Amino acid sequence: MPIAYIDISFFAHATEDEDKVIEAARHLLPTAQGDNIVFDRSSLLGHHGNPITLFETKIREKDMIKAVVENLSSKLGVLDKETLLREINLHMEKGNLYLRFDKQAAFQGRAKLGVSDPIRVRLRFKKSRLEDILQICREIGMLP
Repeated sequence: MPIAYIDISFFAHATEDEDKVIEAARHLLPTAQGDNIVFDRSSLLGHHGNPITLFETKIREKDMIKAVVENLSSKLGVLDKETLLREINLHMEKGNLYLRFDKQAAFQGRAKLGVSDPIRVRLRFKKSRLEDILQICREIGMLP
């Protein structure tokens, strides 16, 4: 597997049901392994003192990485894949591919790129050249 690890993080705001936000994130994960992934929880305060919960996890197991990537690739639509390819320079930095998924779409079981209050996914590649990462992303179905 050409990916070293995957980081997933997201916020649950005071107005959101934390269980539903976690469920949305789990919808981006493969069903068989999704329940095995544990999210660490941190309590934060927003700009106006409002409570915010940060959830984070790091996936290092090769089989789990493969399953997560295959699941994301299969759920990500053609238009989002084309947008990602077109804007790849905005999503890449030092061997990392940064993806942001729409939380509402994820709750409905869909993987859709989004920017507002997203579920953040970072794929850390073992290689750092853009050309190598583009080739890997095509091979795993993340790009057209």
